[in-house]
Amino acid sequence: MSASAAFRLSVRSFALRPSFRARMLHACGVPRADPWPLPHSPEHIKNTTSPPDLPPPTPLERPNESVETLRARLVYQSRKRGTLESDLLLSTFAQQHLKEMDETELKEYDKLLDEPDWDIYYWATDNRAPPERWQNSCILQRLRTHAKNEGREVRSMPAL
Repeated sequence: MSASAAFRLSVRSFALRPSFRARMLHACGVPRADPWPLPHSPEHIKNTTSPPDLPPPTPLERPNESVETLRARLVYQSRKRGTLESDLLLSTFAQQHLKEMDETELKEYDKLLDEPDWDIYYWATDNRAPPERWQNSCILQRLRTHAKNEGREVRSMPAL
C-alpha cells in the first residue's frame, strides 16, 4: 500500500469516529434550533398551531357507505395517522369506543379525524383549546377522558 493510500485510509477512519463528527457538526459555532422538538415543548406547540381562521376541512362524500364499512374505515384511519402520538391515542380510543358508537357519533368522529393530527392530539391532551365547532363535542370529551388514562393502563397499538 502506498503512503498516500495509507494516509487516506487513516483520515477516513478518523473522520468516522463519533467525536470527530460531533465536532464537525458544531464547527461553525452557530447554535441551531432543534429541527424536531419534542411534543408538549413550547417550540412544538407554537410550530403546530393551526391558524384560528382556518375553515373546517371538507370531508369526502361517501354515499351509501354502510355503518360496518364506516366503522372499519375509522379503525384504519385512527391507526394510520402519520404521527406516533396520534396513532397511539386514536387507535386505542377506536379499539375501546367505536363498537358502542351509533351512526351519528361515528360520523362526528369521522369529522374529527379530518382535522390536523397535532390539533386533535393537543385538544385531547388539554394543551390547546379546541375551536368553537368542537367545544361541546361529546366525542372530543370522550377522547379527552381516554387521553387522561386514569386507570394507568399500559397501551400499545392494537392490531388492524
